[in-house]
Amino acid sequence: MIQNPPNLGIDLDPVRHPEGCRPGIDCDTWLIRGARVIDPNNQLDTCTDVYIADGLIVGMGAAPAAFVLEQAQQVDAQGQWLIPGVIDTWARLREPGQEHKATIATETLAAVASGITTLCIPPDTDPVLDTVAVARFIKRRAQLAGRARVVAIGALTQGLKGELLAEMAELTEGGCVAISNAHYPVRDLRLLRRALEYAATFDILVVIQPEDPSLAKWGCAHEGIIATRLGLPGIPVSAETAPLAQLLAIIAETGARIHINNLSSRAAVRLIEQAKSEGLPVTASVSAHHLWLSEMDTDTLCGNTHVQPPLRSLRDRDALRSALADGTIDCVISDHQPHESDAKLAPFPATEPGISGLETLLPLVLKLVDDGLLTLERALDALTRRPADLFGLTNSGRIELGARADLALINPDTLWTLDETTLQSAGRDTPFFGWDFRHQTTATWVNGKQVFFRADGPVMSQ
Repeated sequence: MIQNPPNLGIDLDPVRHPEGCRPGIDCDTWLIRGARVIDPNNQLDTCTDVYIADGLIVGMGAAPAAFVLEQAQQVDAQGQWLIPGVIDTWARLREPGQEHKATIATETLAAVASGITTLCIPPDTDPVLDTVAVARFIKRRAQLAGRARVVAIGALTQGLKGELLAEMAELTEGGCVAISNAHYPVRDLRLLRRALEYAATFDILVVIQPEDPSLAKWGCAHEGIIATRLGLPGIPVSAETAPLAQLLAIIAETGARIHINNLSSRAAVRLIEQAKSEGLPVTASVSAHHLWLSEMDTDTLCGNTHVQPPLRSLRDRDALRSALADGTIDCVISDHQPHESDAKLAPFPATEPGISGLETLLPLVLKLVDDGLLTLERALDALTRRPADLFGLTNSGRIELGARADLALINPDTLWTLDETTLQSAGRDTPFFGWDFRHQTTATWVNGKQVFFRADGPVMSQ
């Protein structure tokens, strides 16, 4: 049985603060001066001052009457962007159960260092997140870490075995923002239909990553010319589209709200586009790495390109980009899966799938903006407002009076390279080492508390 760790008055999860970074300042009142404030929810893009008190945004432009300027910590943010904190709706933090890979403390530090203020974790923890007790444990560990907000996605079936339904209503009442079976399939379509009927009754969001286990069995790469040449067992696109088509047929009959997670193919995008045109309550997400990498990147047999679903063709990648730009795909996720180094040292098919993606989520999406493939408004919308609305994260994902002060300050002109010195995650499994980026998070606030500040960032005073 999981028990909450005792509060001994010490840091239960010591984490490193690499050179150039230091913890935030413990202050409840802030004045962020002169930043370019960008909020897609309110079509806001202007340079102004933002006032924070008691965890909320209490003023913009002029100081509110009750704001005591002398007690505020002031930040000179001229030339920088102030955006709503990024919301990542699919990130594995490895705790509980796999603390040898990472912990909530290490990964929430990596999150806030990258402008992410809210993390939704899937239910494939150990023990499985199919009881309120596990959800409360995770929430408690996140509170002790004191960095990003962590919310749980509860299990669709008990133990994720696809045999008996979990107590979905109880899980959502206990704080879970959605229900999912993670990457474990529900083979019994009758059970899946009953689960969606139940979810529709209580208006519960169900997150599903479509993959047919028989078609994907033993596969580790996209079924195509690269996998054939390398002798890798392939995963066809039909492994994604076949279960997706079945699911859409059930949605049409049940009316359940479904979020299709981690799309990887052009054919799947077409199915989502058709479902939306028919008015089905379907939304979708894509990982940031699927927007940049393709099967060509597996050519080196580097284990850091072994992901699930696999990196597909360049045509698939370009279709995902276009679908994100036109709104067919609603959100971008990190699909964060930190691993210990040994997990990626075996031959490619034997490596564990997944990459460490928290710290490249925002930079990769903004890189699409730099390349003219995405507008800045759409990019931030896919990372802030849209996931907040879909997952019921009220008062998040926006910059307005009375909203929760979850904010990220971004320097849009800092050139930096992802390497061992800049990566905060306990997992070093990223294919983006050596990539150059132009946008860097310099400070992050969660509930009005500064949880990250870069020493070479904005000038602060009181």
